[in-house]
Amino acid sequence: MSWPYTHLLINHFPVVLSISALVVTLGALLLKHRALWLTAMGTLTAAGFVIYPVFFTGNKADHSLNDPWYIHPGTIEAHDNAATMAMWVILLAGAFAAYSWWRSLKRPAEGIPGWMRGGVLVAALAAVGMVTYTAYLGGKIIHEAPVLQLRQPPPGLPPGIAAEKSDSTGD
Repeated sequence: MSWPYTHLLINHFPVVLSISALVVTLGALLLKHRALWLTAMGTLTAAGFVIYPVFFTGNKADHSLNDPWYIHPGTIEAHDNAATMAMWVILLAGAFAAYSWWRSLKRPAEGIPGWMRGGVLVAALAAVGMVTYTAYLGGKIIHEAPVLQLRQPPPGLPPGIAAEKSDSTGD
């Protein structure tokens, strides 16, 4: 299993967890249910736990790819810069959510303070903003690769790299 493959296997966890935390936070704001706040805090905490392995495997993938010819120059670096910011934002958001979650569980009879609810909302918004931008740049690594814009495979590729054209009649 290669580093790029490992990164692609786990890179969606912070995205899904951050978006889920924001959705649950918005539901908690509307419905004012303590359980929803606890769920939002737990989900944002989980995003904080998985962000570093995703960042780590992304760095390893970058080094193992070593700027291949088929990826537009600078695309990986832009994604990496955004990933660094996303990692710090989500680590902070996850730490704040973990503290809020722990404090709320420790004081079950007490309502969740406004500063904590506001912090979870801001943390979830920041996390979603950062992972969305980072994921957008990550998608550009392959989806905007110059080789994918070609109508025909470049000459000289080894056998099995380019798919054979099939006959439309099925023969």
